[in-house]
Parts: sequence; structure tokens; C-alpha cells
Amino acid sequence: MVDTICGVFDELKPEHAPHQKLKAFVKDRPGHDRRFAIDGSKIKSELCWSPKYSFDEGMRKTIQWYLDNSVWCENVTSGKYQRERLGTA
Repeated sequence: MVDTICGVFDELKPEHAPHQKLKAFVKDRPGHDRRFAIDGSKIKSELCWSPKYSFDEGMRKTIQWYLDNSVWCENVTSGKYQRERLGTA
């Protein structure tokens, strides 16, 4: 997922590329990123639901929304939450 996000940012914000340089592995969660997978077969078979967008297209649309709404993002993060890492205590 992180590689996809970095790739989209490389296309949308090439002046800061490569965004892969921002990726860092965290000591307290070794292997965490490789452990989780999504199997959408149950929701498809039981509810006849499938996503409107592919994963890559959905990520691109989500990232573009955040870039287009940076003022909203700043308002959300300017209060109590200061983008610090949470849940480490």
C-alpha cells in the first residue's frame, strides 16, 4: 500500500519525488506490513457487492481529494492532534 501511495505522489507531486525516500520501517512492528491481506470474496458472495473503483484508482482519488482539500486537512490537524505518533504509551 505504501508503495502505491508513494507512486501516486510521485506522479501528482513530482517536485518532491521520489517519495519512497520517506518510507521507514518501525522497530516495534517487524513484518507488520506483510501480515495483513484483504480477501473480498465473502462480501462479494454474500452481499453481491464489489468496489466501484480498483484499489489503485481509489487510492489515486483519495490522495487527490486530500491534495485538493489541504485547507480542511490543516484545520483538522491544527487543534489537539499535531500529527504525532499515537498509541505508543
